[in-house]
Amino acid sequence: MRTVKILIYEPSEIIIAGIKSILKQILSKNIEIFELVDYNNIIPMIFKYQPDIVLLDMSLVRTGEVRKFKKQHNGKYVALQHSIDHSFMLNEFDEVITVFDNAERVKSKLSKLMKLSQRDMPEESLSIREEEVLVEIVNGMTNKEIAQKLNISINTVTTHRRNISSKLQIHTIAGLTIYAISNKLIKVKE
Repeated sequence: MRTVKILIYEPSEIIIAGIKSILKQILSKNIEIFELVDYNNIIPMIFKYQPDIVLLDMSLVRTGEVRKFKKQHNGKYVALQHSIDHSFMLNEFDEVITVFDNAERVKSKLSKLMKLSQRDMPEESLSIREEEVLVEIVNGMTNKEIAQKLNISINTVTTHRRNISSKLQIHTIAGLTIYAISNKLIKVKE
């Protein structure tokens, strides 16, 4: 399953902690969350991270701004609604999450919005050779050492590395290590 990038603008630390907790339950390891601290930087942040979903505290968004954002970036925009007094702006958003929604309701809304069912976004599995290369990467071997150990060319190792990162959408050794441990490709020694 591909990684879903979410940009959140919500000044309340309590609310943002709850939202992040629910999002991590819903999407587990397939989520990357970015927090927007200064609302004036929203456009640069959108261009920098290219989020799939932008969650905005709608009480801080001016009328017409979401339409302006949508013209510059075609992600999905979700209103974080604290009260009903801003309902005139709701038609600008793709979806609305209220502070009264439970985790299951949030999951349903985001799944519908992003079409995150298994058949829509099948997880690309690694080949046996890619798993072997991944294990050696995690063990700290260089491309040359991996090529020698597995009796393949350095170019083939490079291709496998690129395919692994592309399939898993993981681009750091630490991330690959976590993946390898969680998928029982390597064992953690005590």
